[in-house]
Amino acid sequence: MIIYNNNQLLALNKPAGIPVQSDKTGDKSLLDLAEIYCKHTVYLIHRIDRPVSGLVLFAKNKKALAAINQQLQEKKVSKQYLAILSEKLTPAKGTLTSYLIKNEKVNKSFIVDKSQSNAKEAILHYEYLKSSDKYHLYKIQIETGRHHQIRVQLQDQKVHIKGDVKYGFRRANKDRSIDLHAWKLSFKHPISDEQVDLVAPPQDNPIWNFMMEGL
Repeated sequence: MIIYNNNQLLALNKPAGIPVQSDKTGDKSLLDLAEIYCKHTVYLIHRIDRPVSGLVLFAKNKKALAAINQQLQEKKVSKQYLAILSEKLTPAKGTLTSYLIKNEKVNKSFIVDKSQSNAKEAILHYEYLKSSDKYHLYKIQIETGRHHQIRVQLQDQKVHIKGDVKYGFRRANKDRSIDLHAWKLSFKHPISDEQVDLVAPPQDNPIWNFMMEGL
């Protein structure tokens, strides 16, 4: 689904299960689809995990790419996610700061002591929104974009994203997705400098539909 499109940028609402860029499976990626749609080369600005759904932003030229990358480096881009969790976080609103290392062999990240070589700081802010009879919806805003950051930081708090068996949830979703969605993205337009606020709806299924009522 196209969320935003102009001469500089393209934002798509990625379905869970599609890789953002080509991987060892050889499956068609979101980047492939974006280039087919635009009929020319586009540049990936940021990534989300294959089982995650939501906003992914592409630049249509190198000048736009450089401008948004500069905003990312200066932490002027706001990224908000929605996560359906198996347990509640305490307190209901807070900040998690950890140091992560990525293990390429198992494609997982692990929390380590900050003194460990190559450890990267990971910061997120969370806020409780609502509950169903089994699950709990949280808004999550990340300051850093580390590999599997949200997933591993939540696991460290002994809470788990629905469907995320890699990070401790008890069973997979039928479609192998996880209930983590890149919901909102805010930045300055690279040419006009106007504020751009993008919102992507989560997938259409009963639990997401219930969780999104009133939001």
